[in-house]
Amino acid sequence: MSTIKIKQTKSRIGAPADQKRILDALGLRKMNRVVEHEETPSIMGMVNKVKHLVTIIK
Repeated sequence: MSTIKIKQTKSRIGAPADQKRILDALGLRKMNRVVEHEETPSIMGMVNKVKHLVTIIK
């Protein structure tokens, strides 16, 4: 599998609690942080849930 970089581009303030937990699980705790993950179905499902808060860098 390939790796993807995920960057948090919008604030988590005002987001529902489940979306905040997903950001924490991805390792995104502050704005403009970039993390690398394997492109697995579970990671892509989490990214899809918070797609309005993050940007994917291939």
